[in-house]
Amino acid sequence: MGEMVEATKSNEPNAMNYEWFISEDNATAHIYERYSDSAATMTHLQWFGENAAERFLAAVEPTRFTVYGDPSADVREALAGLGAAHYSQIGGFARTD
Repeated sequence: MGEMVEATKSNEPNAMNYEWFISEDNATAHIYERYSDSAATMTHLQWFGENAAERFLAAVEPTRFTVYGDPSADVREALAGLGAAHYSQIGGFARTD
């Protein structure tokens, strides 16, 4: 986790959020990622695939993968193998300050 967080923070300026959370019993982790656009998402996925995917998937068993927004066809294709569920926004807003 430390390596992935540091690499993302240092090398991916368009990664807007990259946060890891763990349940009180240490049995379940949640990773929240938000990118400025699909190109930034693909940058992260490329680094992940080349540097961390094998170790990450050996250490954890992903049970859910949720994508919010309107990712490009490339992002959808890259995430298809993870069984990603996609949700399009129908209302609301996000504050940046």
